[in-house]
Amino acid sequence: MSDQLKQCRDQIDAIDLQLLELVNARARLAREIGTLKNGGPIYRPEREAQVLRRLLDANQGPLSAEAVTAIFRGVMSNCRALEKELTVAFLGPVGTFSEEAANKQFGGLTSPMECVSIDEVFRMVESGAADYGVVPVENSTEGAVGRTLDLLMATSLHICGEIELPVHHNLLSTAADLNDIKVVYSHAQSLGQCHEWLNRYLPHAERQAVVSNAEAASLAKQAPDGQGVAAIASKRAAELFDLQVLAASIEDDPRNTTRFLILANHDVAPSGQDKTSLVIAAKNVPGAVVSLLAPLAEYQVSMTKFESRPSKIGMWEYVFFVDVEGHHLDASVSQALEELKKRASMLKVLGSYPVAVI
Repeated sequence: MSDQLKQCRDQIDAIDLQLLELVNARARLAREIGTLKNGGPIYRPEREAQVLRRLLDANQGPLSAEAVTAIFRGVMSNCRALEKELTVAFLGPVGTFSEEAANKQFGGLTSPMECVSIDEVFRMVESGAADYGVVPVENSTEGAVGRTLDLLMATSLHICGEIELPVHHNLLSTAADLNDIKVVYSHAQSLGQCHEWLNRYLPHAERQAVVSNAEAASLAKQAPDGQGVAAIASKRAAELFDLQVLAASIEDDPRNTTRFLILANHDVAPSGQDKTSLVIAAKNVPGAVVSLLAPLAEYQVSMTKFESRPSKIGMWEYVFFVDVEGHHLDASVSQALEELKKRASMLKVLGSYPVAVI
């Protein structure tokens, strides 16, 4: 070993000891803060978003922004665990993108709760069996997840955070060659997100929609040799089910991203860079929808999403899911919401929460 290499390693060893001391000092302070909360929420999305934004602003590399957020989310997760291990419900089984999103946001899951449906995620959080829930709400290619929107109208839960997860699909199988594939299993949304790739490379393969990509990977693993069964799923699913990656990143749009919501039984304070989600219904009069948008313009509140959805109350009646910039406690947003209440036949604030951090 050269003297220069030894010196570098000695310096790393010394820095590691300093890091250990500092992380434990942070953990002690976090535990002390926990005793001062008097039973308040352990997970504070607005505070964690502020911490991550400050660190990203200060980061000068060579670590990437993604690396910095991953490291400090892990640190914060382990500090939270000194107070309580949070139970997080998600659409399972393990190996789904919902699990990946939950792991990303919470810095790893100490008490994961796999659910068989989005409905069950809502039920587990509403009943208190889970502290938080993570559900998909929209994809940049395939659009909104209708079941999540329907349940948001009916639930008493609050949206307390959002996660944006870049989604990369892979073709997994026990088969050795792409030409052997006769059937492809995946979630319907994933099949849609890989539609053009499948048309080009597997035009004659049968496409079967299943409940989750993890189930698809399980079916591919269980298929007898020579059946030519493949799954579209994540690389984590390939590891979990011991499958080969026949083709990587097969999504049609390389920017393919799924947005997830974090559900809780409590509201969230402003973080300084927030988003408010609401659902509104227009009165059955001419110009009603235009009238709903006027207060946002009047109080200079920027709208980032406006999507219609059947109300399921009457034939051809619709509600509108709206996202605006700002927290409902911000003066401009609060004034706009007050005016909206007068004009809408129904208005429900689904939650105000920090804008997703990398």
